Amino acid sequence: MSPRTPSGRPLPRHGWPQALVAVAGALIAMGVVAALGLWAAGAAGLPAGSFAPVLAATVVMAVGGTVELSGDAGGLAGTEGGLTVIPLSVTLVGASAVACCFLRPLRHRAVAGVPGLAGWAGRIAVLWLLALLGLGLAARRTFEISLGDGPLGDLGDLFGLTPVVGFSADVPLTVLTGLVWLAGVLVVALLLSRGAPLPAGMLRLQTSVRPAARAMVHLLSASLAVGLVVALVVAATRDHPAETFAVILLGLPNVVWPALTIGLGAAWEGRVEGPFGLPMPRVLDEVLRTPDLSTLNLGTLVEHDGRAWWWLPAAAAVLLPATAFEAAFRSPARVRPGRHAAHTAVALTLTVLMICLVAHVSARIGLSVLGVGDLGEGFSGQVLLRPRLWSALGLALLWGLVTGFAGAAAAHWARRRGGGTRP
Repeated sequence: MSPRTPSGRPLPRHGWPQALVAVAGALIAMGVVAALGLWAAGAAGLPAGSFAPVLAATVVMAVGGTVELSGDAGGLAGTEGGLTVIPLSVTLVGASAVACCFLRPLRHRAVAGVPGLAGWAGRIAVLWLLALLGLGLAARRTFEISLGDGPLGDLGDLFGLTPVVGFSADVPLTVLTGLVWLAGVLVVALLLSRGAPLPAGMLRLQTSVRPAARAMVHLLSASLAVGLVVALVVAATRDHPAETFAVILLGLPNVVWPALTIGLGAAWEGRVEGPFGLPMPRVLDEVLRTPDLSTLNLGTLVEHDGRAWWWLPAAAAVLLPATAFEAAFRSPARVRPGRHAAHTAVALTLTVLMICLVAHVSARIGLSVLGVGDLGEGFSGQVLLRPRLWSALGLALLWGLVTGFAGAAAAHWARRRGGGTRP
């Protein structure tokens, strides 16, 4: 007989067919979003048969996998490069899909046993492993590149050079990071969901972790909603709307979440050179297109465009207190303000750490002929964006403490006004 809830309804099963639905649903959702984003970015113009490998590589990078760039032109020329970027829009879609499928069979239970949870997660992990292997093997392609009509083209004609550039996924590393990604998604989903049961030994996390963690998820979601509105306005009022939609579909969090940290006072540094650029607003490219590393913070943004960036600290000043209030209001009334401030500070610091780890960008490609590297701006370039980590974490800790105390005071006042306490 099937197990039943107190109301008599059979509990949803979570066997291999349901695990297959979870994995297939996540991959289909990620593939659709990535395909639309690549199409908006102009990938439809790639050589015949190239779109599918590029799509597979995009999904691989979305789950933390690694794609390596390589190439050669016989013994006289070569290319070298690397690519580290996570298309976070695709990542969020996949994480949401697999988390929903993972939680659905658990929602009618009060307490979950560790063996049952491990077995359910293990089925998903086995099928996810097979999917990662397939994606890693599919994410490889080579392209011939033209050297043009200049001196570089003359060298190519003289020595019969036909440079070939390609990419391929590092399959073992992709499998490893993809499994770590899946484990992180499932653990976070279990901790955040109010309707999901926890093992008996973890029930205390319902009051100490879930309120602050859920509030941080809402903070990230609210910042994305603001960024989406701004992006849609830009797409409707300025030229090249397809490029804006490509950013939305592939990397909206890559733009919005670093902007959130800049609103807190954090700084990033980077450099842009060559024909490539950041998939971000043009002013960011202008700030970073310098001979050396440049600083990206509120001050440098205002120097380039004083009209557009005042809203970053304003948004932080609104979103952070609201987040702290939500966390305090959903926590038990017995939690003291000092403890709530500590919870908020830790949660915000971990959130900023996550942003810094997933939103950095590093890309480089170079062409050398006869040992002479980086010939021609059309064939070489570099894009780098990385956070100043420790200062960002320190600012997050400070913001968390201040807004945590304020949120606790506001929640106490709301309860006295009759708001009550919510789980």
